[in-house]
Amino acid sequence: MPMREATAADWPGLRPFFRDICAAGETFTYPLHPTEEEARAMWMPPASAPAHVVVAEEAGTVLGTAHMYANRAGNGAHVASASYMVDPAHQGRGAGRALSPTAWTGRARRASAASSTTPSSRRTPPALALYGDLGFEILGTLPEGFHHPRLGYVGLHSLHRALSRTGRAGAAVT
Repeated sequence: MPMREATAADWPGLRPFFRDICAAGETFTYPLHPTEEEARAMWMPPASAPAHVVVAEEAGTVLGTAHMYANRAGNGAHVASASYMVDPAHQGRGAGRALSPTAWTGRARRASAASSTTPSSRRTPPALALYGDLGFEILGTLPEGFHHPRLGYVGLHSLHRALSRTGRAGAAVT
């Protein structure tokens, strides 16, 4: 599946599914109804930010997107974090699988990240299966850490995958 760096011109193509996924409130700990400015700032950081955003597209249509960044600054910058979203209209076509290794492992290794973690959020069974296939392990679960609109309070999983045995201390993921 074709993958490339996201540009500002991609925002109109991914904003509708970003908005719908946030409004559904089932997977991300984002506000349910962020303003246009808040939504863009959450997903499309300025070029100067230490973040990396890619899109998966087919025939000019954005199918999904991944956002990768250093989990923390300073002495925690060697741990990469990433989130990805796939347009619900295009789920089941491999965009999530294509975006996941692109976002985490390839880019993180090039930035000398030693490990990768997912931000704490509600992970669906298909997403958990994908993470497992990619070598991620659940480190722990925060009981009732997410308020799902239909299921009530459910646990938040923290997942991890080692990328290398050595990482450069303070290596920023850019």
